[in-house]
Amino acid sequence: MEKKIEIVAYRPEWEETFLELKNVLYQQIGDIVLAIEHVGSTSIKKLAAKPILDIDIVIDSYQDFSKITERLQELGYFHEGDLGIEKREVFGRRDSYVPWSEGNRSWMEHHLYVCPKDSEELSRHLAFRDYLRKHPETAEKYQCIKKDLAKTVNSREAYTMGKTGFIEKVMERAMKEKK
Repeated sequence: MEKKIEIVAYRPEWEETFLELKNVLYQQIGDIVLAIEHVGSTSIKKLAAKPILDIDIVIDSYQDFSKITERLQELGYFHEGDLGIEKREVFGRRDSYVPWSEGNRSWMEHHLYVCPKDSEELSRHLAFRDYLRKHPETAEKYQCIKKDLAKTVNSREAYTMGKTGFIEKVMERAMKEKK
């Protein structure tokens, strides 16, 4: 049986936790990355979300990928593959203390992705995030959809499918606005 989808009110500590994680990651891989981006619902102020951070590490090209993978493994991450999305590599955590750091504290649950700068999925993540940040009324509609789905569906798959139509419409507007 799948866990119930939990949507919680926005928490300012999401941004603080992202910045702490970004700092730990930069110490390990900063010399070979272009950026570390906070994406997903937790990156939008005032937006209710599942309490899981989404983080995109941006690299120049796959030429740097083996070095990134090796260094992330030193922090306790493991490579899971692209899970069906081209140019978006997924990294899992061995336990709640990953990334291992001097403080070795338990970190908030997060999803970590590595994307080359020309990744379509990276572009989509950034466009969607930026659009919702600029359009609070759209973010509010998205929040309502997420809350309603969390009350009515029983699986993560159904939750994701329920949001897809809205996300695609927003993505169309975001990509037009970006041009």
